[in-house]
Formats: sequence, C-alpha cells, structure tokens
Amino acid sequence: MAVTFVGVRHHSPACARLVRDVIRRLRPAYVLVEGPADFGGRIGELLLGHLPPVAVFSYYRDAERVHASWSPFCAYSPEWVALNEGRAAGAELRFIDLPAWHPAFAGRSNRYADAERRYAEVTERLCREFAVDNTDILWDHLFEIDAEGAAERLDAYFGLLRGEAEAGGDDTARESYMAEWVRAAEADAGDRPVVVVTGGFHKPALEALAASGGTEWPRVPEPPDGAAGGSFLVPYSFRRLDAFTGYQSGMPSPEYYQRLWEDGPEAAAEALVETVVARLRGRGQVVSTADLIAARTLTGGLTRLRGHSAPARTDLLDGLVSALVNDDLDQRLPWTSRGPLAPGAHPAVVEMVAALSGDRTGRLHSDTPAPPLVDHATAELARLGLDRDGRVVLKLATPRGLERSRTLHRLRVLRVPLAEREAGPETGADPVLEERWVLDASDRDGRRHAALIEAGAYGPTLADAAAAVLDERTAAAGADMDDLAAVLFDAALCGCADQSGRIAESIAAGVAGASDIAALGAALESVLGLWRHDRVLGTAGSPLFGTVIEECVDRILWLAEGVRGGPAPADLRRLSAVAAARDALLHASGALRLDRDAALGVARRVAAEPGAPPDLRGAAFGLARTLGEASDPARAVRGAAAPETFGDWLAGLFALARQEVLDPGAAVLGVLDELVGGLDQTEFLVALPALRQAFEFFPPREREAIAQGLLDRRGLSGSGRALLRAPDPPLLTAEALALDARVDRALAAAGLLTAEADGQGAESRPTAEEGAS
Repeated sequence: MAVTFVGVRHHSPACARLVRDVIRRLRPAYVLVEGPADFGGRIGELLLGHLPPVAVFSYYRDAERVHASWSPFCAYSPEWVALNEGRAAGAELRFIDLPAWHPAFAGRSNRYADAERRYAEVTERLCREFAVDNTDILWDHLFEIDAEGAAERLDAYFGLLRGEAEAGGDDTARESYMAEWVRAAEADAGDRPVVVVTGGFHKPALEALAASGGTEWPRVPEPPDGAAGGSFLVPYSFRRLDAFTGYQSGMPSPEYYQRLWEDGPEAAAEALVETVVARLRGRGQVVSTADLIAARTLTGGLTRLRGHSAPARTDLLDGLVSALVNDDLDQRLPWTSRGPLAPGAHPAVVEMVAALSGDRTGRLHSDTPAPPLVDHATAELARLGLDRDGRVVLKLATPRGLERSRTLHRLRVLRVPLAEREAGPETGADPVLEERWVLDASDRDGRRHAALIEAGAYGPTLADAAAAVLDERTAAAGADMDDLAAVLFDAALCGCADQSGRIAESIAAGVAGASDIAALGAALESVLGLWRHDRVLGTAGSPLFGTVIEECVDRILWLAEGVRGGPAPADLRRLSAVAAARDALLHASGALRLDRDAALGVARRVAAEPGAPPDLRGAAFGLARTLGEASDPARAVRGAAAPETFGDWLAGLFALARQEVLDPGAAVLGVLDELVGGLDQTEFLVALPALRQAFEFFPPREREAIAQGLLDRRGLSGSGRALLRAPDPPLLTAEALALDARVDRALAAAGLLTAEADGQGAESRPTAEEGAS
C-alpha cells in the first residue's frame, strides 16, 4: 500500500487531530516520526506514562564544539500523538531524523523550531491577503478553528511554502536521511500502510525522494571518536514552550491550545475568559460582571466579523482588551507579533498573556532513566543536610562548611535551582570566612529535576560536571579577562581549580590574546590573592592559579611597554594593573617563573620613554624602585615637573611606590614642596586636579604625615590634621582662583587693571600646602 505523508506544524492541535484520525483509520504497520534516530531504540521511554510537556534533551561535546538541544512534546504535539496512537494501533514506531548532535543541527537548540523564517516572504504575502498581523493568527484562521477539510488545506499551504522556498544544505541532508527510512519501512511493510509524520516543510521533498532509491534500513549515525553525547528525557513546562517567554517554535499561548485540544474552541474561550478575570481580580484589578459580559459579547462580535465559526485566540484576546482596558496603550499588543513581552506592558495585558500561557509543568514517570548526576546530587544534598528549606550559615574555615559551600556553588555553576547566596566572599582578595544561603528544596515546578538531568550531560558527579562547565565557559570567554577572572573565582569556590587541565590551557590562550591591560590587572589581583592567602578555599599555591599569575605578569609588562600617548588624566585601572604585577613580582617570584630582572628592564625603559603617557612613566619609575633600582627619586620628580603632566606622573609613582614620599632619606617631600610652591597661579590651576588625584593614593593617616612634614620643614607649629581641614572645599577654591584669573585678564585687556590690584591678585594665590592638601 502507499505511504501516507502527514505534514504538520509542530505543537498544533489541528495537526494532532489529523494525525490521530489518519492512524486510527489506517492502522499502519509503521509510524515514522520526525525525531532523533539515535533515540529510536528508546522510544519506549517516551511511552511510560509521563504527564506532558516533556522533552528529549540531547547533548554533544568534543574538542571543538559543545551543543545541546531539546525535542519538546506537549499533549497536542502531532509527534506525541503519532507515537501514542501508533502504539495503540500496534504499529512499529521509528524516529527517522538525524541525531541532534549532527552538524545539520549545529545552529539549532530546538529540533521542532518551525521553518517559517525560511519562507517569510510567502507567509507575509498570505498575511496581507487574509488581513492578519502574523503567521500565528494566519494559522489559527486557516486551520485551528475550522477542522473540516483541514488535510487538503494543509497540503495546499505547505505545498505553496515549499514551492517558493529553497531548502538549505542542512534540510537537504535531513530529508535524504529521512527518505531512506521511508523506503525501508515501505519495503518491509508489504501490503500494510506506512504513516510518516514530519514538519510540513519537509513533506513535498520526502514524497519525491521516497519514490526511488534503496530499501535498506539506514544506519544510525554515531558520534565521532573522542566525542561525548547522549539523550535523556526531561520534564518541560508551558513557560519554556511559550513564544511570549522567548521560545521561537510552534505557537504561543500553550494553555489556550491545551484547552483547545481537550475541549474545542468554544469551551477554551469560555474557560479562559473566566481565568483572566480571576487573575485580574487576584491582582486587585476591578472587573465587574458587566465587564465580563462585555468581554464575551465583544469576543463573539469579533468572531463573527472575522468569519470564524468559533472564537480564535486573538478574537478572545482582542475582546478582553476592548472590554477591560480603558487606558491608552503605549505599545503594540504582544499577540500581533512574536517574542517576549516588552517592558512596561499594561498589567491587564500581562495577565491575559499569562492566563493563556499557563503554568503547567510536565512530570516524568518514576521509571524514567536519568543520568548518574541526578542520584549523586540527591545523595550529596541529603548527606550534607542541604535538602531542606530555609537559611543556612556556612563556616568556610571548617571542613564541613567548605564542603557544603562547594556543593552549593557547583549547583549554581550548573544552573540548578536550589539556593540563593545572600552573602559571602566576592573576590579572591575578600577576607570573608562565612556564607549565608537561602535554600528552597521543594522543587514544586520540577525545574530542579529538569536542570539536574540537563547538567548530567557534563559529568556523573557535581565536581566533574562543574569542572566541565567551567571548561566550556573558559573556552567561550576567549581573551575577555573579566569573564576569565569570573571563571577562575568560580573554580575556586567550586573546589575545581586544579581538576581540569583544559581550564589552564584555555586561560593561558586567553591571556596571551588579551589586549586590555586594566582587565588583566583586575584578574591578576584576584588570582594573586587566591594563590597567596586562600587556604580556606584551597587555592593557596594552586598550580592553575600560579600559571595564570605568570601569564598575566608577562602580558601586562609586554602591553605596558607598547603604550604610547601624550598628556592625559591618569588611567587608574591601568596603574592598578602595574601595581598587581609589582605585587606578583615581590611575593611570588621565588615560587613561580617570574623574571624580576626582565621586569626591571621593562620598568627602566618605560620610565625613560618620552612617548609613554606620564602616569605610566611614573608607575614604571615606581616599579623600578620597588624592584631594586637605586636612581634618585628626587631627581626623577624634578624631571617630571611640567605643570600639565606633573600630577599624572606623580599618580603613577604613588600608585606603585608611595613610600618614596614618606621616606625622609629620599628627600622627595622637600622637592615636591619646592616645585609646587614655585608654580605661578596659572600653572598651579593647571596642575591642581591631577595633584589632588595623585595624593588620593595616600590613606588619611599618611596624608596627615605628609602635612606634618610640610609644617616641620617650614618651622611652623600645629598638627598635620588641622592643615588638612581647609576652610573651603579645595576645588571650590580652585574654581574661584580660575574665575579671578579670567576677570584679571579681562580687566587687563580693557586697560582697567591697576598695578596695586595686580599685586593683590598675585598675593591671593593659596600656599602650595593649602591647595594640594
């Protein structure tokens, strides 16, 4: 007998009814379904008696690529109906599509994503012809409300779409493979029928391809050597299915279509009007009986006006908006397009969308196989007393507290919902010895169970899986040092710092390609703290962190030597990077491969390079001093005393070696006093902002010591603390001086400035210690 091809739209009640009726009528020998062929031998798992929605989760990893995808099924998915009706009819069931890991699916995270983007021009023309806003409304208008003659209309619809769209190479590969299954099943079935259920886009091509060719059963492709892959069933949810929350396959409003599948369009519309009203009243919105009557009346009027035999989804939604929303709407109604709700949507519209989306979550049968990680995580949570609700405080300095912390962080890295951290260390230099978490072990919506199954793709234990995820994140970060630093800190929190050599390799490659010296410095500062001090997290002396320190120091020095630029405000993040390199050279060069002599050479060259920015030259001089350079700092300060660059050079020096100012033997304070005091008023105003920024590197106690030193040099009594307390804000004083100078210049230009006034203006300039302080 002939093969019967049924082209469908995924997650369509109309197509599900058609599939059901065809299988019941033909009672075929084979039911072939678009689905992952490598799961074909486990179709029985799908038929254990789950409560949909559920999905086949597939994963694949090799050295070059990581891929995950889902094949979701709800009660009204044609594929789900085909499997259940086929089993009831005694048919052999087969999935006939390429596996999810195959390169044909490389760009897709959802097998059942509709192909409408490939034929957008055709659907847009049809939408204009039928005067509807989008494909979802068009589909309802053509198929969901009026089932009579649906098979013929579907054939015409998909024939038109495929006739005007070109299939890509991925589709061609899939269709050729599926056709092999069709031919083999037809040959094996003899005189019994075969039913083939695939996306409607593929149907015309399959009909042609199945007409000729071999009749051997095709081989199920296997992942290449060295790759890891597999599939498991996971519970799914209407929220994950819904286009209004970002899902780009099938149709939006899954709760509406569930009601449509179960009860028909009239009953679905009636029930959902009541649900919307109940939700609005529950949110404190006033909805009267008259409003409810008006909504039903308007829905009925729109249904008749649009030529529908029963209310369609948008008839219902438009009727509700007309009856219940009295305000002007600032944005388009969301069902006139596809995608997530925009921020600021009207509260009533939000509730309407939520009511039609629904909150159903699937449930797997208790006999469903799961990856080893599920049992491992469940046992670990019970052993550590984390399988409960409430707040917990973890002492990181105790073995049990650290173990519990690592378990929770591994779940966090794996995106398994269980706990939220309220407090704890935020960086490698953060001396916090406890964490506070809030646990929610109820898993009422099944998200944690689903997330654990999906995380099982990464390894059999929480430690293995977390390390694999960190590998993946490291590879994805590339040369982005902010992301790499976050991965390293997560590795420390998870206790996975030295578990994977791939992390070290990826980090080394990322650092070698990094060009942001500031980001490198931030990463180095965090990692150095973890390597030097963190015996709590177990990273002190870590080989991984040691490698990162070596790579970061070399890269920072290499980048610093190549920086060029004229006078500009000091780059504080760049100075922090050089300071982090200094700390590594001072504290880690004995244990790590850090060449202090080479670093000293770089510092000397940068300090003497006139093309380098002044702050970097000052920092390089400071670095050289900390590494043993014996040059005279007072002389270097004199050499950098140009007003437009002086403060920025000092900022670099103070960021790396502020002790040079405080050391009486270096005579730097006296030189600074002399140089600042020798500035005229214009020069002083130019230099003042940068000078103030430079002295911000000194903490209050050290600024007080500098002020006291100035008083002592001048033989004045009093305390340094009093000198720091200027009667007016220094910047306000500077602005006043600048205004005085502009007025003086204007008066002089007009010939109105007397010598006596000029002298008073000069005398009004504050002392150096008053302005700089």
